[in-house]
Amino acid sequence: MSDLAAIAAEAATCTRCRLAPTRTQVVFGMGDPGADLVFVGEGPGADEDAAGLPFVGRSGRLLDRLVAEEMGLTRADCYITNTVKCRPPGNRDPKPDEMATCRPWLDAQLGQLDPRVVVTLGNVASRALLERTEGITRLRGRAYPWQGRTLIPTYHPSAALRGTAGAMAGMRADLVRAKQALAGALRGGR
Repeated sequence: MSDLAAIAAEAATCTRCRLAPTRTQVVFGMGDPGADLVFVGEGPGADEDAAGLPFVGRSGRLLDRLVAEEMGLTRADCYITNTVKCRPPGNRDPKPDEMATCRPWLDAQLGQLDPRVVVTLGNVASRALLERTEGITRLRGRAYPWQGRTLIPTYHPSAALRGTAGAMAGMRADLVRAKQALAGALRGGR
């Protein structure tokens, strides 16, 4: 799995977990394969399952807006994916065994993309990549060294849409932190 398109093609036929029979299609990822910035969410929702693209619904529109406002970037300047590539039924969180089964796809993606900064969106993605049990309110607010990169956990955009206290301001601050980490990584190498 050395090429991103080949990884995506192989993932498109995956039937390794119980999510495969209920999906419309695999939602692999989208964006600039040479980007230094990758966003990782939890899993596709109904809009994403229908479109085959990550973060295309209300949460995606909010993410796009905040990334533009706080980082001066567009979707075309980064890459967006999820911890699992198939929609969990009823928009539930992915289960640990589903994430473990899908993890090789995410690892292959990140290995091929080789970003300098990874921003995790919400509890599920942040806990999975950092291998921690604390919730997002404890994890966010700082940068973590992670696999030779910088990882910045932040709230999932759906938390800001629901009006979760502090989520919008926290996301904005974390995106500024990601912008600073990206600038530092580009100046000084990893």
